[in-house]
Amino acid sequence: MFKPVVLVVLDGWGIGKNTKGNALLEARLPTIEKLNNFYPCVALQASGISVGLFWGESGNSEVGHKTLGAGKIIYQDLARITMDIQSGNFFKNAAILEAVNCAKKNNSALHLMGLLSSGCIHSYTDHLHALLELAKNEKLEKVFIHIFTDGRDSAPDSAVEAVQKLEEKIKQLGVGKIVSLVGRNFSMDRNNNWERVKKAYDLLTKGEGEKIKNPVDYLQKSYAKNIFDEYLEPAIIVEEDGALHTVQNKDSVIFFNIREDRARELTKSFVLPNFDKFPREYLKDLNFTTLIKYEDDLPVNIAYETEDVKTPLGKVLSRNNLRQLRIAETEKFAHVTYFFNGGNEEAFPKEDRVIVPSFKVSHFEEVPQMKAKELTEKTIEAINKEAYDFILINYANADIIGHTGNLEITVKSVEVVDEFLGKLITAVLLKNGCLLITVDHGNAEEMLDNFT
Repeated sequence: MFKPVVLVVLDGWGIGKNTKGNALLEARLPTIEKLNNFYPCVALQASGISVGLFWGESGNSEVGHKTLGAGKIIYQDLARITMDIQSGNFFKNAAILEAVNCAKKNNSALHLMGLLSSGCIHSYTDHLHALLELAKNEKLEKVFIHIFTDGRDSAPDSAVEAVQKLEEKIKQLGVGKIVSLVGRNFSMDRNNNWERVKKAYDLLTKGEGEKIKNPVDYLQKSYAKNIFDEYLEPAIIVEEDGALHTVQNKDSVIFFNIREDRARELTKSFVLPNFDKFPREYLKDLNFTTLIKYEDDLPVNIAYETEDVKTPLGKVLSRNNLRQLRIAETEKFAHVTYFFNGGNEEAFPKEDRVIVPSFKVSHFEEVPQMKAKELTEKTIEAINKEAYDFILINYANADIIGHTGNLEITVKSVEVVDEFLGKLITAVLLKNGCLLITVDHGNAEEMLDNFT
């Protein structure tokens, strides 16, 4: 008899305190309430050492899905690289030293680009500091820093403090110069909004953006216009002599982000010879290094290769000749495929994938429902066809809408998920199936800082 197993990931749906700002307690969630009252449930740790991060570090979607798919704790890239810095091995890394030596040989510049954030999710400030320390040790003079501002995994106006701290570090070390700024909305898109990526690429390679003298002044002026870190328009610093420091042929670039999904599009813009998403000048003699592997077969140097997960759940199911489906909207598709499969890009035999295109909007609070309805309908259709033994579905609402900081809209968004989760439960039970509901990490349960 056909009995499907359906694993539902409620992305960003954590357990929080009963305080103002907990969207999940302010929302009407009859389906979740019924599950809590009549079915077994348990609280899980999704941060810190429980998922291979440092004690006290917040979890995130990537780490959560990797851990779920592996069925065990995986040491995350953040911890691996940081421990290498502490041991000194980071400063001997072959790929990083190649980038440095290439700049020396060509008498060219070393460009350090990535997210400047306290969030510790897509990047880690200590890694940038270590790269600057290495540049000092190697006596490099032309070291240029291109900042991607956060405002999503950190406070929306936190870039001012982050830039000031970086400027202090630069002064302390005597090496490095901040030369451009752009919000992650442009430089770290993952939803094929190539017009956004083009703005970041043109800033980095052609200096197209607002011409500024001081990064902190520019940030404060942007805030005054109600433009915060995530959506910061491209800006480039102009030297007293009018010089702009952009990425040129024969330069070296180190992209220091440590999460794959939001680094891929910009990386491809730089390194793919036959890139066709927007017109650009291809810098064919560029030395491009990434701290971790962003995608298979990209022509880049990789400082830290992915640690293999030898038997992720998808592989075990495939070996046992079981059919499986992964389904999510674009924003979380990499998580139910690449990350859940332990960093494997290719689908396993008998693994099908369905991607539901996310809404193409500048601000997701415009569409709080996201694609919960379409995801549910497609999953129910697959269940009724009795096509799969295992189905993994991700509802992105609590995380994506939670990141907007709009409590009222997030409440509406999670109520939509609750409604369609109820429909999915009915479909699974009608087939005598098994439904497992879990969470990859928290977000919507803590949307206000009650201390401030």
